[in-house]
Amino acid sequence: MTKIIWLNGAFGAGKTQTAYELHRRLENSFVYDPENIGFFLNQNLPGEVRKRDFQDYEIWREFNYKTIKYIAENDDGTIIVPVTITDISYFEEITGNLESEKIELYKFVLSASKEVIESRLKKRFERKSSWGFKQIDRCITSLADEAFGEKIETDYLSIDGVVEIIAAKTNLVLKEDNCSNLKRRIDRIKTQIKHIR
Repeated sequence: MTKIIWLNGAFGAGKTQTAYELHRRLENSFVYDPENIGFFLNQNLPGEVRKRDFQDYEIWREFNYKTIKYIAENDDGTIIVPVTITDISYFEEITGNLESEKIELYKFVLSASKEVIESRLKKRFERKSSWGFKQIDRCITSLADEAFGEKIETDYLSIDGVVEIIAAKTNLVLKEDNCSNLKRRIDRIKTQIKHIR
């Protein structure tokens, strides 16, 4: 049966790296990135109707719900969804619709202190004027709400440690990790570069 692993958290909390490491360690899994729909909308809508935050588009929320539902109905693998959503009504609109379809959905918030998030963003070469930096306080405050899912404190956890916790909590069996430290490091750098916005 299809499972959805929803990874929320501030920009810099480790969602994307965790998602792709979980994908690498899980047979028959897929990473679905809702942000891609937002970028598509902003690139294909006229300026006068374009919104500053693409999550404000009702069509963004509806499209992501329907696309994830479609994947879940037509594939029996694990869908991993890394995305920062801090508006509880938007979050519940998407996840509530999925849960109403009786789709097995596990919601996690990757949590970290402000200092750790700032450090991680700097390692991604983000400046204090970047979108991620500007959203830190809002994300930390909003995502403290338990309605967003189970918190995983990541300040002192490696990506591998986070992945193992998620697998244990969702009854997923991870593949044996035969990847060398160098290969793993290179793969994570590639993932980071690929997702620079």
